[in-house]
Amino acid sequence: MGVFDYRSAVPVSVGVRVAVPFGRRTLIGLVVAQPERPDLDPGQIRDVETILDDVPPMSAAWMRMVAFAAQYYQRPLGEVALPALPGSLRKLASYRGKRSGAGPVARLDARQARAGAKRSKATGETGGERSGAVAGPVDVLPDTVLNEAQNTAVQAILSGQGYRTALLHGVTGSGKTEVYLHVARQILAAGRQVLMLVPEINLTPQFEQALRRRFEPVVGPAGIAVMHSGLSEGERLQAWLAAQRGQARLVLGTRLAIFAPLQELGLIVVDEEHDASYKQQDGLRYSARDLAVWRGHDLGIPVVLGSATPALETWDHARRGRYLYLSLPERARIGELPTIRLVDTRRLALQHGLSPHLINAMRERLARQEQVLVFLNRRGYAPALHCHSCGWVGNCPRCTAYMVMHRDARAGRYVMQCHHCGWRQPVPRACPDCKDQDLQPMGRGTQRLEEHLAELFPGARVLRIDADSTRRKGSAEALFGQVHAGEVDILIGTQMVAKGHDFARLGLVGVLNADSMLFSHDFRAPERLFAQLMQVAGRAGRHLGGAEVLVQTGYPEQSVYQALLRHDYDGFADHALAERKTAGLPPYSYQALLSAEARELAQALAFLSQARELAQNQVQARPGATAVTLYDPVPLRIVRIAHVERAQLLLESASRQALQRLLQVWLPDLPMLAQTLRVRWQIEIDPLEI
Repeated sequence: MGVFDYRSAVPVSVGVRVAVPFGRRTLIGLVVAQPERPDLDPGQIRDVETILDDVPPMSAAWMRMVAFAAQYYQRPLGEVALPALPGSLRKLASYRGKRSGAGPVARLDARQARAGAKRSKATGETGGERSGAVAGPVDVLPDTVLNEAQNTAVQAILSGQGYRTALLHGVTGSGKTEVYLHVARQILAAGRQVLMLVPEINLTPQFEQALRRRFEPVVGPAGIAVMHSGLSEGERLQAWLAAQRGQARLVLGTRLAIFAPLQELGLIVVDEEHDASYKQQDGLRYSARDLAVWRGHDLGIPVVLGSATPALETWDHARRGRYLYLSLPERARIGELPTIRLVDTRRLALQHGLSPHLINAMRERLARQEQVLVFLNRRGYAPALHCHSCGWVGNCPRCTAYMVMHRDARAGRYVMQCHHCGWRQPVPRACPDCKDQDLQPMGRGTQRLEEHLAELFPGARVLRIDADSTRRKGSAEALFGQVHAGEVDILIGTQMVAKGHDFARLGLVGVLNADSMLFSHDFRAPERLFAQLMQVAGRAGRHLGGAEVLVQTGYPEQSVYQALLRHDYDGFADHALAERKTAGLPPYSYQALLSAEARELAQALAFLSQARELAQNQVQARPGATAVTLYDPVPLRIVRIAHVERAQLLLESASRQALQRLLQVWLPDLPMLAQTLRVRWQIEIDPLEI
């Protein structure tokens, strides 16, 4: 949604929400400017119906951030600003039909007042606010003692004046969280707010527990707020209001929390900054990490990017001196880094995908009463179902992808499900082509591995954590709680368990099926594989010595695995950056990806071909401008999803400014072209997947 002119009989501040007529509907919008002269004829301008003043105007700094995001990611301002607000603040239904003053904010405040009155009555308190609505400097409880490297990092982050982005590069278990907390303590003591970002929802409980243990005695329960997409609408509104009103002194959240309306922000921390989850993959395709750096620069405050395996873009910035580089080269506790071994599977007989080396190592660790993690980044029972007789493989009827076989424990049956469109159907009794009834699962997922390990180690307590076992709210936290409580002997997990978690008794990690990422067409695949393996390996031996990691592979000579053996991120990163520089790939070039969707692939390719011609004309019409390379339109690897055909066009330039200038003059021509060809399109700046 773009920007539209309206008239108001009374002054309305920028950043205030208003209800306005829009066509035949009434919608909630956000005032973004107060022009002296409208672009339209005054007779065409309609009046604001209602000024919604139940929350203060959005701050000028917040408005600058959403304006920058809209400009950089080439999206209308309304598509950035409005989704950043809680749903109840942008839905007219939240206000319509209610008595005056009974909007969502008033109703929430009334509920909290009633709950507070009940608590006061139960505890004998006599008025006054509970701790949590703290503003201004606070005295924070003392921290734990830091080692020399940690203390150096804290002092370096706090020593500068104004904006500074620091890369905190620490091996897994080196105590990066303690550095965050020590820096946050100083920022809170100075009366400022702190924003901490984590890549995934399942990492918030562990972080929240650490924050509350350290800071809640002073700032109170309301002084810490959590923001992520898993919250209910009411919970998100409550956290958002606490941040805007200054009650929440510390906000913890996933990528959407970068838009938290913190008025006194003094520090931003981005943990696991390399993680792809910080990049939104639909709608406004923003990078929360990149917006964190921009927001820190705009506000003149420090930004800390923490990782054991930094993104190569971040590493390049640090190498060039654009970011402050801080290193934590050793683990903070007694547990040393685990020993990594490669198990060459080319000449081994595997038992349900497990090598004899891994099975024996598991037996030894279980005998010592240590925990074992088996990492398989493939959920479901089996990746596909096939027929030995005729070669039939179960494909999704709506997508160009195999259907994954799942075990439905509650129904006591197997089903086939597409992980792209969600289509589900029962497993056929016989092959649809040749009628052979001996259909077999092909490969293995976490459910099948769980079944085999339960048979192989009948006395062990086996637990699986993946997207299927954690669908219900709070289930991930409960399952991880079992692991931390020592109620699990063998943990089977996907990437959900690979990062951020501090397992006290984990002595062995076994990695299966890592080779699937080795030969991807995506130039970022080696970086992702190395980061994933380093992160999951880092779960082992954090509180005990002698831990080991066994990686099963058919390609042990690959450079990714050789660097992994040495825990050598520096060597891997420098080698990968040299390759990218030679090939002219990011971070030595800048990219944009135009995607098209249509009922027929020919429509999508025709749109992209004509769009390419328009862009080429713009490039040729700008003599002296830095060249922008326009690649040929190509279908996506998975061409069809839910009966929609997909293709893409890549643009690349050595100059970020040249690419942005082309997009600004080119993109306005695309809506009419897309309408003519009946195509939906999307532009993505700095794409992570091509």
